[in-house]
Amino acid sequence: MPSRQTVDVVGGRARARDVAPGARLWTLDGTRSAHTSVREVKAAKAREVVDVVTGQSTFSVAPGLLLRTPDGWTHARDAAGTVLAWTPARKLRRERVTIRPGREFGYFVGATCADGTVGKNYVSLVVNSQEFAARYAAALTAATGLVARLQPVTRPSGYLGRDLPGFRVRVVSSYLADLLRQYVGGDAHHLRQRFPRVVLRDREVFDGFLDGYADGDGCRVRRWPARVVVSANVPFLAELANVVGARFTPRTDGRVSCLVLSDRWAARGTFRAERHPLELRESAWTEVREVRLRAVPDKPFTLYDFRLEPFPTFLVNGHLARQEW
Repeated sequence: MPSRQTVDVVGGRARARDVAPGARLWTLDGTRSAHTSVREVKAAKAREVVDVVTGQSTFSVAPGLLLRTPDGWTHARDAAGTVLAWTPARKLRRERVTIRPGREFGYFVGATCADGTVGKNYVSLVVNSQEFAARYAAALTAATGLVARLQPVTRPSGYLGRDLPGFRVRVVSSYLADLLRQYVGGDAHHLRQRFPRVVLRDREVFDGFLDGYADGDGCRVRRWPARVVVSANVPFLAELANVVGARFTPRTDGRVSCLVLSDRWAARGTFRAERHPLELRESAWTEVREVRLRAVPDKPFTLYDFRLEPFPTFLVNGHLARQEW
């Protein structure tokens, strides 16, 4: 690493020449971020480095530094035209949430899909019912460990022409917001979200999901033991109907569609448990747009090598790299 090139250390960023034994660097362990420790640092002179230009940033490294691609490790000088493993470096320092699977987790996901809002760095629910808001807050805290409280608010009603009292539950966590977007396919907008198959982990989680979703976008049927849920997101309801073995006929006039959920749906034997990751996938791929060679005939570069444990890899501006020792 050239002396002025920054690497992602735990707590921020540091120039390569300022990284000392004992420092902790960020790396990727599969799809999750992890820490690795510097055991030894070596310095050497070289007259060439390469500037690697990706879709996220530009960084300078030795031509022989190894970068992670879908096909394995490749030298930086040969990385043009491929993609590199990458994670947003600015998000490495944020607090991570440990999901606790169970009924509360399913309820939290279901209620969020029905009535919640997933922002850039927050998750919230604003409803008229204090009881619903209290159940949501309790489920959110039980599933994530984050403290969620009720806040009295007012909301304008276009139908009544006046403000109505309501209750808001809001937690600030970009990690949780990204996790919910992952669960629903990347876009948490109610009309574009996909059915979160993570709730098919077991019956306890799925039953909680049905309760949360019905509390937000559903109601009880008076004539028989069932609930009906409504949504304009037809693919979402169609996938849910397949899970519970229900007949579903979407409307074709642009209005919301209805799906009836019988209390005895489990007797149909259509539920199949599936395993999906609960944790956030923090790694992605970014395109290498250009690799430029820089040579200096007069004043050589000072390059720094790191010996790391337990992982031999580290992040350079979020890009996964390793050195040949």
